[in-house]
Amino acid sequence: MKLQQLRYLTAIVRNNLNISSAAESLYTSQPGISKQLRLLEEELGVELFNRNGKHLTDITPIGRQIIARAEKILHEVNNIQILAEEYRDDRRGSLSIATTHTQARYALPPVIRTFRERYPAVTLQVHQGSPAQIAELVQSGSVDFAIATESLELFEDLIMMPCYIWYRCILVPCGHPLVNLEYLTLHDIVQYPLVTYVFGFTGKSQLDEAFRNAQLKPMVAFTATDADIIKTYVRLGMGVGIVARMAYDPVHDKDLVQLDASYLFAANITKIGFRRGTFLRCYMYDFMELFAPHLTRERVRLMERSQTPEEVEKLFDKVTLPVF
Repeated sequence: MKLQQLRYLTAIVRNNLNISSAAESLYTSQPGISKQLRLLEEELGVELFNRNGKHLTDITPIGRQIIARAEKILHEVNNIQILAEEYRDDRRGSLSIATTHTQARYALPPVIRTFRERYPAVTLQVHQGSPAQIAELVQSGSVDFAIATESLELFEDLIMMPCYIWYRCILVPCGHPLVNLEYLTLHDIVQYPLVTYVFGFTGKSQLDEAFRNAQLKPMVAFTATDADIIKTYVRLGMGVGIVARMAYDPVHDKDLVQLDASYLFAANITKIGFRRGTFLRCYMYDFMELFAPHLTRERVRLMERSQTPEEVEKLFDKVTLPVF
């Protein structure tokens, strides 16, 4: 059994049992992966996948158990490599983050600027995606950190730590009738088409819940994953925008009016997390503290030892999170 065979095996799973896609992701050939998979199955004496001709159709029960152990082995191999890198040079390496557009565009730039000044020899990558894609990237070991707000049930296998609280705002063009209202309500907003986030991004399910609780059914005219695109279509008069408050820039968005919606929709908590058992390098601890100052190295290390959600909550009982 070779480590390369285990890498091929987990790549096949990540690519929905498509060997050609797995080969592409690993920059190798499809016949090479097929051959190594066959050799691995012959050595183990079991079939890891069900087949229909040359196509893999499903993972066998024993295959699921073996794949789970293969992922743990590869995770530990990665930790060994990181440990050696840390010993050789604790200021050189790589850091990859998976997050949504809102975090990448509005929350991360000042953090990344400071981090790059402090660690110029660390290669930094930011991947944008949906919560499901973010969770998969971290769980597969493709990235180091996940930063997310919505669908946190997808991150149950990760150590997720609260960073800050954020609220939404309403965006309308100058001169819009909503600007003249002294006290904005959901009933006022629902009179107009909405332009907001795609379901599953930045807490849209909580948005739906607010209207549902008020027994209102808004008309959603346009959705996007990118707050800048939402603002573009608000400018075109397609509807009332609902975005994260941090996405409003008083300088670049001076043609739009921001209306407070913090009392209309529930607050959101953005969290940062990593896979349990990950070896964190010094600069990784520093990045988390730059992003959320209360995430000191000592607190994160306590989080690494925590076993239940209750233990995690207790560690943050007396922490006042910043609000955006």
